[in-house]
Amino acid sequence: MATPIERQTMRKVYLRILPFTFVLYLICYLDRVNIGFAALTMNRDLGLSSYVFGLGAGAFFWGYFLLEVPSNLILERVGARRWIARIMITWGIVSGCFAFVQGPISFFTLRFLLGLAEAGFFPGIIFYFTYWFPPFHRARVVAGFMAAIPVSIGIGAPISTALLELNGVFGLAGWKWLFLAEAPPAVIMGIAVLFWMTDRPAEASWLEPEEKRWLTAVMDQERRIVEQIGRVSVLRTLVNPQVLTVAAIHFAQAGVAVGIAVFTALIIKQLGLSNMQTGLLTAVPYVLGTVGILVWGYISDRMNERRWNLAASCFCMAIGFTAAGLTVGTYWSIAGISLGVIGLYASNGHLWPLPSMVLTGAAAASGIAWANSLGILAGSITPPAIGWIKDVTGSFQGGLYLLAAWGLMGAIIAAVCVRETAAKLAPDAVEAAE
Repeated sequence: MATPIERQTMRKVYLRILPFTFVLYLICYLDRVNIGFAALTMNRDLGLSSYVFGLGAGAFFWGYFLLEVPSNLILERVGARRWIARIMITWGIVSGCFAFVQGPISFFTLRFLLGLAEAGFFPGIIFYFTYWFPPFHRARVVAGFMAAIPVSIGIGAPISTALLELNGVFGLAGWKWLFLAEAPPAVIMGIAVLFWMTDRPAEASWLEPEEKRWLTAVMDQERRIVEQIGRVSVLRTLVNPQVLTVAAIHFAQAGVAVGIAVFTALIIKQLGLSNMQTGLLTAVPYVLGTVGILVWGYISDRMNERRWNLAASCFCMAIGFTAAGLTVGTYWSIAGISLGVIGLYASNGHLWPLPSMVLTGAAAASGIAWANSLGILAGSITPPAIGWIKDVTGSFQGGLYLLAAWGLMGAIIAAVCVRETAAKLAPDAVEAAE
C-alpha cells in the first residue's frame, strides 16, 4: 500500500509531467499521421498511387532511424528540457512545409526530413520518465502518455477532415490548409517546454524538500538493483538480448500502428461516406483504444507483471485485424479495427517499462532509443506493402491480414523471449526511502 509521502509526491509528479507530455505527444503523432487524412484529396492532386503514397509515408522512418540513438544520447547529456524543445520546434517547421509539396520527390524528401527532426522525441520522453516515476508506476504513466496516440487520431480525424473542407479558400487546396493549421502548435509547445519541463527531481522547485528526498532515494534504489544485475555499457546495449527483444516486439507494434494509422481513413472511406463522415467514424477505434491502454496499463502495474499482459495484448491485436479483414467493406470491419487498436496501444504500456529493468543512465538512453529505432523501421515496410496489395487486388483485405500476422509475431516473441528481472521488486524501495 502506498505511504503518505509516496501519494503526496507522486500526485504532484503525475499532475506536473503527465498532462504536459501527453499534449506534446498528441501534437507529435498528429503531425506524423495527418498525411493519412490529407491523402483523401492530396493523392489525387499529386497523382500518387496507393503504393507510392505508402512508400513516401514510410520514408519518415528512415530519417527517424538514423538519428534516434544520437539524439537520445544528446538528451541525456544536455537535459530533456532543451533537447525536447529543439525537436518540437524543428519538426513543426518541417511539418508546415508539406503545404508546398509538388509531387513524389518533394513528398519523399519532406517525410525523410520530418523523421530526422522528430528522432529522439518518443524514446527521450520514455527515458525522461525513468528520472521521475518508480518502476511500479511506469506502465500507468507510459499508458497515459501513449494514450495520446489514439486520442490524436480520434480528435485529429474530424478536425483534419474539416480542414479539407477549406478547399479553395485563398486559392489553396484543403490538404494544404491541413498542414498549415496543424504545424504551429508544435512550435508553440516547443517554446513552452523551455519554461515548464524540469530535468531532474533535485531541480524541481515545485516539490517540497522531503518529497525530493523520497523520490531521489527511490530512484537511487532502483538504479542499485539494476546495477547489481550487471552494469551495461552504451555499446553493449546494441546487442543486449532484452533490448533486442523489445526492438523485435516494437517492430511488430510499429508495423501495425503505422499501417493502420495511414490507411484507416481510406479503408472507411470505401464504405461510401463523405470526408466528414469518414473522419468521425475513423475516431471510433481510437476512442476505444484510449480506454484500452489506460485500463490495461493500470492492470499491468497492479499485477506488477509485463510479459503475459504484453503477449495477450499483441494477440488481441492479431484477432482484431483478422476480424477486420474478414469483414472489410462493411461496418463490422470498424469493430475489428477497434479491437486491434485496443490491443495495439495497450501493448505499449506493457513493453516500454522493460528496458529500465536492465539499464540505467546513458545505457538506458541508448537502449530505449535503439529498441525504438530498430522497431520503428517496420513503419517503412507496412504502408507500401498495404498500398501495393491494394493496387494489385483492389481491396484492403490482404493488408489487414498482414497487420494481423504482425500482431501475432509480437505475441509469440513476447511469450517466448521476454524475461522480467529483479528490478520489478522496486516497490520495496518505498520502505527503504522513508
